[in-house]
Amino acid sequence: MREFTIRLVLERNGVQAKTVEFHGPADITLETTDAIVNAANSSLLGGGGVDGAIHRAGGPAILAECWKIVSKIGSLPAGEAVITSGGNLAAKHVIHTVGPIYRGGHSAEGEKLASCHSESIRLADEHGLESLSFPAISTGAYGYPVSEAAPIAVAAAVEALGAAQHVKLIRFVLFDVSTLRAYSRAAEKFANADPASSSSSPSSCKIEKEPS
Repeated sequence: MREFTIRLVLERNGVQAKTVEFHGPADITLETTDAIVNAANSSLLGGGGVDGAIHRAGGPAILAECWKIVSKIGSLPAGEAVITSGGNLAAKHVIHTVGPIYRGGHSAEGEKLASCHSESIRLADEHGLESLSFPAISTGAYGYPVSEAAPIAVAAAVEALGAAQHVKLIRFVLFDVSTLRAYSRAAEKFANADPASSSSSPSSCKIEKEPS
């Protein structure tokens, strides 16, 4: 399948304000957004999947910064986030967040997954960044069903993006076709739902699709 992008365009008072993109199949380590999000483990010292790929592509500088963070705070709890430089990556920063391990949905996994997205966006905004790329957090080795994770991720990202002062673009960079389709469906459902009542929510959303 060719790379494909679907955009959730957030409008306020009829003017395009911010955008959430869903792109794939693609490799997040190649992204040129200001930061990419690493689906890290709580040790912050590398692992498999996206975590390992980011450390391999970014080089030892990222790991060295993670060591310094761990020496100060210990392990990072699920749902929280920290930031390092991007090392050798095109992205200038990496935001490391720990997704929840799926245990049937009975251990506050949804709240922790939402927090991964909202905290990552908050941290990016705090550092004055304008764009941020996410993987499909917790849907690999941590076992979160993509069909359940995608709506949580979309809703949390849109809400946090609405409250951000600097961040204007969020991209979900999805590795395979099935994950891209699940997130695209979640975006379409979100766009077709009634707007949320919070002041940070956009007044309207619309979907745009195009092959890359």
